[in-house]
Amino acid sequence: MPNHIPDDSRSAAANGRRPAVIQVTGYKNAGKTELVCRLIDYYKRESLRVGTIKHDAHDFDMDKPGTDTWKHQQAGADMTAITSPHRTVLIRRSPETLERLVAAMYEADLLLVEGFKEADYPKLVLLRREADLPLIGASSHPVAWVVWPEIERSAALRAALEAAPGASSVPLVSIDHVEEMARLIRPYLS
Repeated sequence: MPNHIPDDSRSAAANGRRPAVIQVTGYKNAGKTELVCRLIDYYKRESLRVGTIKHDAHDFDMDKPGTDTWKHQQAGADMTAITSPHRTVLIRRSPETLERLVAAMYEADLLLVEGFKEADYPKLVLLRREADLPLIGASSHPVAWVVWPEIERSAALRAALEAAPGASSVPLVSIDHVEEMARLIRPYLS
């Protein structure tokens, strides 16, 4: 039977490092999930171990009604885990801090965090509409302002970048230039 467990001898943990953490932030429908998926694809082709963490401001349910684990949760279990030869899931009835989630994913080389705007990690900040421009003054540690074509040449974007201290020195990168984003992320991977 083939071994389906990935070789982690090159992972950050195997080499005594913590994974690099890059946040992808933006308002609702700014394209965060789309960008995270593009970055996953890029870094998997680079043979990196990539983890993702998603913040949901609402409630969610990953389990399906009628499954055994769903029944465990419905009966009141505080934690439920399921594992198979191919994956493992742990469901808890309590929120976790971003720091604890990052610590739990120590085997990754790179963690892409969708959301958690207030956290203090390097960020790719998505700007799709003029309504997104307040993020320029509110985002800590921007690596790049990731812009969509509909705002890329906007006078309002230029004005917001000039108004926020230090914002105009952060690169503007088109949403379609994943390689350029990867170049800007590279220093965090070492």
